[in-house]
Amino acid sequence: MSHLGAADGATPEERASADRDLVSALAGHDANRACDVAHRTRRVVSTSLGVIQEQKAGRKRTRSVALASILVVLLMLGPLVWWAVDDLTADGHLSDPSSQFALWVCILCPALAAAVLVAGWMRHRA
Repeated sequence: MSHLGAADGATPEERASADRDLVSALAGHDANRACDVAHRTRRVVSTSLGVIQEQKAGRKRTRSVALASILVVLLMLGPLVWWAVDDLTADGHLSDPSSQFALWVCILCPALAAAVLVAGWMRHRA
């Protein structure tokens, strides 16, 4: 309620209350309240910043782990793929047990790795 609104059709108690509020505001008695609000706002913003930084760090960790696991899978499957391709190009027989085993491993290992990644992604998403 403003000071002018209190003078128009207000009761004497309302006018006195409005006058006290106006004098209090002009004298600066409510400065501590504004300071408390500023401190509270600063704490909320600081806490929010901390939460945002933690989320960024978590995303960086997840990205690093995913990249490291992809590199490990590639390093483990690389020699196997090399051996399978070398075996197939040298002999040229797909009916050999070693060629068939190499093909199955080269097909199943990436499929299993993809299934694990998709399952982890779905679990993280849910």
